[in-house]
Amino acid sequence: MSGSAGGEPALLSAVRAGDTTRVQCLLRQGGDPGVLEDAFGLATRTYAGGLAQLLLRYGADPGRCDPDDLLPLRDAVAPGSPALADALLHPGNGRRYPAPELREMRDLARRLHDAGAEAELRRRTGSRDPVVRTRVQDDEYHGVGAFTLGATTVRDGHGAVLTRLEELLGVRTSFAELMGRAVAHDQDHAAWGTATLLLAGRRDQEVWTAAAALRRDADPSHRLFGAEVLRLTHLLDDRDEDVFGGPALELFTAWSAEEADPAVLTEVLTALGDHADPRADAALLPHAGHPDPRVRGAVARGLGSWSRSAASSADVRGVLLVLMTDVDPRVRRDACLTVARGGDRAPVLADAMAALLDDADRQVRLAAVQGLAQHDDGRCVAAARRLGPPHPASPDEEHALDAAWRYERRRDGR
Repeated sequence: MSGSAGGEPALLSAVRAGDTTRVQCLLRQGGDPGVLEDAFGLATRTYAGGLAQLLLRYGADPGRCDPDDLLPLRDAVAPGSPALADALLHPGNGRRYPAPELREMRDLARRLHDAGAEAELRRRTGSRDPVVRTRVQDDEYHGVGAFTLGATTVRDGHGAVLTRLEELLGVRTSFAELMGRAVAHDQDHAAWGTATLLLAGRRDQEVWTAAAALRRDADPSHRLFGAEVLRLTHLLDDRDEDVFGGPALELFTAWSAEEADPAVLTEVLTALGDHADPRADAALLPHAGHPDPRVRGAVARGLGSWSRSAASSADVRGVLLVLMTDVDPRVRRDACLTVARGGDRAPVLADAMAALLDDADRQVRLAAVQGLAQHDDGRCVAAARRLGPPHPASPDEEHALDAAWRYERRRDGR
C-alpha cells in the first residue's frame, strides 16, 4: 500500500484511477495506515463513494482527515450517491457537522428527492437533450439509477440520503413515508436498503405490526417490503429474550404456504432459514422444486442450515442432494455450502460434493473444495490445486482454498 507509483503511494494511484479491484488488493496486503486517510479524502473529492466505503471498512478514520482534504458535505449530498454522503457522515466523522448544517442538508436532500434526479440534472445543465439512464453500483450491496447529460451525472439516491440525515437528527420518520421512498425503486436500490434497515433497527411492536399488515397487501412490492422488514427485525434483534423469534416463525411458516409472487416467496423462505427449528425445514421443503431459481436458492441456503452437530432428516438430506444437481449454478453452490456448514457427515453428501469438483462453474467447484475440506475429505486437496490461486480481489475464493490448506495441515499433523 505504501509502494510508489510515479512518486505517489500505490493506493492513492489506484483510488485516483477508480480501480476498485486494485484498491481491494492493496488494502488486503496492508501497509502504511497513514495512507488510508489520504486515500479516503481523495475518494471523497473524486466522488468515489464506493471506494470511500471500502476504505472505511479497512480502517480509514475520517476524524483524522483535515477538513480541507474532504469533499464538502453539500457537494456529497447533491449528486445523489448515498455511499458518498454516508462516507462523510460516518460516525468517526459525525462531529464535524453541527446540527444546523445537518438540517440544511436534510432539507436539500428532501428538495432533490421530491424534484427527482432528472429534474435536477436538467436544472444543472439547462439542456433538453435526451437523458441517458443507467444502473450503477453505489456501494458493495446497493445500486442506484444514474441520469447523465453530457459530462454531468446525477444519481437517484437522494431518498436514501434523506433517510440517513433524518436518522442522524433524531427524526422518527413514519413507516409509511419510509416505505414510499423504498417501493419507488427495486429491492436492490439504496433507498430500499436504507429504509428496511432503519425500521428493523427500531425493534419495536409498532414497526412489527405495520410490516405484518402488509402480508395481505395486493401490491407484491409492498408485501416484499413488509417481509424484509420483519425478517431483519428478527435477525438484528440480539436481545437474549428473542422477542420476535416465535411470532416470526409462525408468521413466515403460514405466509410461505400462500405466497404466489416469487420475489416475495424468496424473502419469506430466506426468513425461515434464520430459524433453528424443524418447523422451518418443514415449511421450506415443499418449495424445493419451484420453477424460479431464486426460490430454490432460498431453500438451498435455509434447509438444515442450523444443524451443526446432528445428521439431517432423510427428507432434508434428499432435497439437498437434488439441489446440488440443480440446473442453476447458484443453487448448486448454495446447496453445497449448506451441506459444508451442516453437521450431517453422511458419505452420500461427501460424494455429492466430490461430484461437483468438475462442475463447469468455478464458484461451484470452490464450494465443493470448501465443503470437502470441512468434512475432512482428502479429495479437496488435489481439486484445490487444480483451481489454482484465488482471484486477488475475492476473499471468498481465498477462504475456500484456505480450507483445503488447513485440512491438509490437520491431516499431516503440521
